Amino acid sequence: MAQAGECTRGDNSCPLPRTAPIVILRFTLEPADNTRLARLCGSLDVHLRDIEAALGVKITRRDADFRIDGPKKAAERTQGLLESLYERARRPLSAETLQLALVEAKAPADRPAPTPGEDGPLVLRTRRADLSARTPRQHQYLQQILSHDITFGLGPAGTGKTFLAVACAVDALERSTVQRIILTRPAVEAGERLGFLPGDLTQKVDPYLRPLYDALYDLLGFDRVTKAFEKGQLEVAPLAFMRGRTLNHAFVILDEAQNTTPEQMKMFLTRIGFGSRCVVTGDTSQIDLPRGVQSGLIDAEHVLAKVKGIAMTRFTSADVVRHPLVARIVEAYEARAKREGREA
Repeated sequence: MAQAGECTRGDNSCPLPRTAPIVILRFTLEPADNTRLARLCGSLDVHLRDIEAALGVKITRRDADFRIDGPKKAAERTQGLLESLYERARRPLSAETLQLALVEAKAPADRPAPTPGEDGPLVLRTRRADLSARTPRQHQYLQQILSHDITFGLGPAGTGKTFLAVACAVDALERSTVQRIILTRPAVEAGERLGFLPGDLTQKVDPYLRPLYDALYDLLGFDRVTKAFEKGQLEVAPLAFMRGRTLNHAFVILDEAQNTTPEQMKMFLTRIGFGSRCVVTGDTSQIDLPRGVQSGLIDAEHVLAKVKGIAMTRFTSADVVRHPLVARIVEAYEARAKREGREA
């Protein structure tokens, strides 16, 4: 049972800055199990140190007795996280499990209101039984994909923009709400030159489309993906191949859209036909277009902001579900961009 109390001036065990009232939570993890405790805490308590850094608290323990010092909300979230991870520690805890749990623990408790007609949590038909939104914005993103014909997902790497979009596409194909999935992205080099790559055109553009293949393999499995390509249910192609087509009854995803020009973006969006759904993803902080060329994603964000039927989700570093260093890297670059904006 947790007991809370504010730190006194003479309590030297509370090293955290007093920007918010500091409390102490004491509790015991039961039933006592040394194996589960070892998995929870990690070698030399490395997992506890990661949790401390992520949630801004101080954790001390003696066997199964824990003490958490920190702001009230952070301390309560930490206790809930430790209890949840202790339950999962019946099996070994992977680094991915820990990081995803940290992302969920840091997310605000209030999620976006569900759309009309929604009953319970979203369930997508994919091979990944554990697939779900990890942050409120991811939850909003999934809701918007399901309720809008065109959805934009903008934000930094690691926020799940492309993976969740592919998951929704696989779900739509499994439920027969679309007849095929079309994945595309512009073949724009990040400092390299396409012409120096070996092979014909298909082999040259394949590296640019590899992340989309990876997502498909993860969500459908290699055999299912191979059969879907043979049946024409799956198509992965560079953006240039979309010109002149009308895409009916398809789930279409444009990835890395920050590397399109305004003309290419307009061309792509006007390919959408009857019974189709479209998701556009991109990160406007990683534009590889030649200097002076405007990004079609930035242009579309302004031009289409008030168009009915189009939804936009803007992710931040708080939605990064990769290694915690990725979020810190994104924050560092965002902070520099803000400083340069103020100085300009």
